[in-house]
Amino acid sequence: MNPVHGRDLDLNLLRAFVVTAEAGSVTAAAGRLYLTQSAVSAALKRLAEAVGAPLFARSGRGVTLTARGQKLLRTARPHLDALIDAALSPAEFDARTSERTVRLGLSDTSETWLLPPLLRALAAGAPRMRLVVLPVQFRTVGEALASGNVDIAITVADEMPAATRRKALFLGGFVCLHDPRHARLPQKLTVQSYLAHEHVIVSYNGDLRGVVEDALDIHRTVRVSVPSFQSIGALLDGSALLATVPEIEAREIMALRPHLRAKALPFSLAGSALEMLWQSALDDDEAIRFVQGLITGIAADLVASRRG
Repeated sequence: MNPVHGRDLDLNLLRAFVVTAEAGSVTAAAGRLYLTQSAVSAALKRLAEAVGAPLFARSGRGVTLTARGQKLLRTARPHLDALIDAALSPAEFDARTSERTVRLGLSDTSETWLLPPLLRALAAGAPRMRLVVLPVQFRTVGEALASGNVDIAITVADEMPAATRRKALFLGGFVCLHDPRHARLPQKLTVQSYLAHEHVIVSYNGDLRGVVEDALDIHRTVRVSVPSFQSIGALLDGSALLATVPEIEAREIMALRPHLRAKALPFSLAGSALEMLWQSALDDDEAIRFVQGLITGIAADLVASRRG
């Protein structure tokens, strides 16, 4: 191939060549390609220049392949057919054999209730699929999805771009978590007793305002502000501190530290829906849809168990 012209070679030239060879004339090829005869002739000329040899010879009103043209047809046709098949054939997904890696963005309250059953479900139905888990929260989830850093996110979210799909998994409330051996609370928690104690809060802003301050403008005595719920159980254990946490997080903490207790808050604090979010461009991705189905089922089982 002429190295100068070879840089301009594209699949459109090869497609025009193959169709012309099959049709036996430039005019017939132009009709099949929905191009003008001059456009097809120009494409064949460019291809011949790139190859460095004539590809067709005139034969009556049509054309016939030269020896170089026959060789190119034998070589190019299988590859061109394969490319067309790859473009037009629907993607096939087999969970049992898929080696897909799915990137999950999880809020810190989601790892404990979701990951263990999700890994068990994958082990049973998709043993070769793998997960990469990254932390997200309502301030970072939009960028994580838009950049492709995560395929599916599970978190609480505010307004999102139009290209974002979202599905509510469940609505979570809040409870007051404490160690009754050190934090002496009345049987029914009152605002006065709630505010009389020091608190540990979770703040994604790195300040002393938590969900109570933001939602109700109630100011607590905050002893420590932490960036996630992971250390809440350890901080409460053996202390008189109180923590206002999502109910689902309180259940997971108490499962590990059964001496801790949860009480109903003395005021109304509406929870936000925990949602599954993804980009609309992944709507037809069978692997993503498979994992989404597993997550939806796990969330439904969790809601059913809470009702029970």
